Amino acid sequence: MNKLTTGSPFTLGATPDDKGTNFALFSDHAEGVTLCLFSKDGKKETDRIDLWECTNGVWHGHVEGVKEGQLYGYRVRGPFDPANGHRFNDAKLLLDPYARELVGDLVWDDALYGYPVGGGDDADLNKDERDSAAFMPKARVISPKILTKSKRPMIPWPQTVIYESHVRGWTMRHPMLPDDIRGTFASIGHPKAIEHLHKIGVSTIELMPVHAFVQDRHLQERGLRNFWGYNTIGFFAPEMNYVDGGGLAEIAEAVDRLHAAGIEVILDVVYNHTAEGNHLGPTLSFKGIDNFSYYRLMPDDKRYYDDLTGTGNAIDTNHPRVLQMVLDSLRLWATVYGVDGFRFDLALTLGREPTGFNPRHAFFNAILQDPVLGRLKLIAEPWDVGPGGYQLGNFPAGFSEWNGDYRDVVREFWMGAEGLLPSFATRFAASSDLFNEGRRRPWSSVNFVTAHDGFTLEDLVSYNDKHNEANGEDNRDGHSDNRSWNCGVEGPTDDPEIIELRKRQKRNLIATLMLSQGVPMMLAGDEMGNSQGGNNNAYAQDNEIGWVDWGNTDTELADFTAKVIALRRSRSAFSRAEFLTGARTALGQRDVAWFSTSGARMSDEEWNDPFVKCITVRLAPMRADEPVMIVMMNASHVDVDFTVPGKEGGGWTVVLDTAGELEGEKTDAGKTLKVVARSMLVLEGVADKPAD
Repeated sequence: MNKLTTGSPFTLGATPDDKGTNFALFSDHAEGVTLCLFSKDGKKETDRIDLWECTNGVWHGHVEGVKEGQLYGYRVRGPFDPANGHRFNDAKLLLDPYARELVGDLVWDDALYGYPVGGGDDADLNKDERDSAAFMPKARVISPKILTKSKRPMIPWPQTVIYESHVRGWTMRHPMLPDDIRGTFASIGHPKAIEHLHKIGVSTIELMPVHAFVQDRHLQERGLRNFWGYNTIGFFAPEMNYVDGGGLAEIAEAVDRLHAAGIEVILDVVYNHTAEGNHLGPTLSFKGIDNFSYYRLMPDDKRYYDDLTGTGNAIDTNHPRVLQMVLDSLRLWATVYGVDGFRFDLALTLGREPTGFNPRHAFFNAILQDPVLGRLKLIAEPWDVGPGGYQLGNFPAGFSEWNGDYRDVVREFWMGAEGLLPSFATRFAASSDLFNEGRRRPWSSVNFVTAHDGFTLEDLVSYNDKHNEANGEDNRDGHSDNRSWNCGVEGPTDDPEIIELRKRQKRNLIATLMLSQGVPMMLAGDEMGNSQGGNNNAYAQDNEIGWVDWGNTDTELADFTAKVIALRRSRSAFSRAEFLTGARTALGQRDVAWFSTSGARMSDEEWNDPFVKCITVRLAPMRADEPVMIVMMNASHVDVDFTVPGKEGGGWTVVLDTAGELEGEKTDAGKTLKVVARSMLVLEGVADKPAD
C-alpha cells in the first residue's frame, strides 16, 4: 500500500522527487478524484488512491514510493448531468491533462463513451457504467528536467524564411535517411535533413502538430489514419509515434542539432479544441475531469458545446485554470525542448470572450508579458468558424498572422485575373492596410501561397478542381474555392507548352513570395515539385499521397528556390523593417516607387484599369553598400516590353528571370526589356542619382 500525504496543489500534473510523486489535478466541480496506478505494460490496475485534499479546485496528494516511469490515470466522481454541463463518470479512466508522456494507443470501443452508444438522439443524457481502462493509453510519471542544451538562433524577423513541414510526412520517403528513424524527431535533426534546409536557405522550420493526438474512429473504420494531427489529447506530451528509441530527449536533441545549424523550430499548436469531440464524443480526459470548466458550452443549453472550431468543441481560455494550462504547456515546450516559437491554430478561438473576439484577451496579454514566451516568434491563424470568424490584422502587436488575403490575391494575380493590381501591390508590400497600426512591423504579415491545407504548389498549377476521392468522403471534403489554374489540362500532361507554362508559374509564385515584404512561408516539398495528385485535404493520407516525394525531385526548381531565397536574405530591399511609404530614406532614395511598363510612374488611371496586369516596383535598400532593386511583373498572356525606370546613367543587371532568358543581361535606365508572358524579372543596380 502506497502512503498518501497532503502534497502540494501548486505544480499540476505528476512531479516525482526522491521519496515519491506529487499528483495534482484541477477539477472545480468534482466530488472526488481517484488516482489509478498501473503495471508497466499498462494492462493491470495495481492500486487506487483517493486524493482527499482539494485546494482552490486542485485535488492533490503526495504518494510515497511512486517513482519516475509509473503509469497512471484518474477516475473523477461528480454529477452526471449533461443538461447542466457536467459529464462526470468514474467508470471512465481519464488522462492527466498535464501528462508528460502517454504509453499505448487509444483502442476504439464503445466503453470509451460516457453514455450508451446507439441509444438514440438523447443517449448522451444517460450514463454508461462500462470501464474504459483497457482501451485507454496511460500517462507516465516523468521528471520535469530541462532536456535542451542549445542556445536559440534568435533569427531576426526580417531574415526569417519559414518552411512548413511535418515530422513524418517530410521524412518518410527521404532516400538518405536511415530506415529506422524516418518519420521521427530524430529524422528532422539528421545531417541529411539539415543539409536540404541549408541548401534551399530557409531559416525556420515550422512543424505541424507534435502534441499527442488521437486517431479518429471514423477514419480507422475506413482504413485511414489522422495524418496531420489536429486532434490533440495531451498538450504536454509529444506524439509518441514520432519518437524513436531516444525517448523524450530525442526531441530536444533534434532541436539542438537544428539550432547548431542556425535553424529555428516553431511548433504548430492546437489549443483551440481537443479530440473529445461534441456531446456525442468519447470521454478521454477533460470531458470527464470537469467538462463545465474546460470547454465552451452553449449558454442557453449546456448539454451542447459552442463549436467555434468545426471539430465539435472549443477550449475555454476564459477560465483561469484552462489559460494556466495552455501557458504551462507553452513554457514546457519552450524550455524543456527549446523550441523557438508557436503557430496557434485557429487563434481566433483562443481570444474569444462571450461577446466575441477581443485582441486584448487575457490569453494574448499573458503570453506577451511572459518573460519566456513573449520573446519567441508568435504566429496566429486569424480565423475560426464562429461569428465574425475572420480577424486578419486585428491581433495585438507581438503576434504575426497567417495572411490568407496574400495567398488569394497572389494566386489570382498570376492566373491573370482582372482588377487586382492595387490589391496585389498592397499584399506585395506587406499589407500595411491590415497591419500598420499599433506600431506593428511588416513581419506581422506571414505571407504564403500554399500551406498544408490546400493544394501543393505543383497541384496549384496542375488542377482546377480538388480530387479528394482517396479520403472516402465522395470528394465533398476540402475547399472548392482553390483559385488554382491547370494551365489548360487537368492533372499530368505530356504537352511541352503546358509543362513549360506550369514551371514558369511555379517560379513566379515562389519568386513573388520570397521577394514580398513581410515573412515568407513555403510548404515543404513545393521546392521539389511535390504533388498530392490533386488532393487538397490530405489530412487522412498517412501514405504516399501525404508524404513528400523525394524520389521525384525537380532539381531545377529546387535550385531556383535556393537562388531566390538567397537573393531575399542578401538584399534588405526585400525585407525592410518598416512599412513602405514612398518617402525618401536616409540614403536619399524613395523606399518604394511603382511604375508602368512605359517606365513612368503609375497613374491613377492605370492603377484603376482592370485590364492592366503588368507593373514595375523599385525598392531601395536599407544599407548603403547594397544595390537598389527593380522587379518587373507581367501577369498577362502576352509578352510585354518594359522600360527600365530612372534617370540616364543608371546601370542595371538582370539577376533573376522566371522565363530563363535574360539573366545576366546588362541594361540602362530608359532601355526596354522584353518580359515574357506570365513571368517576372529582377534587376539590381545603383543609379548615380536618386530617381523621383
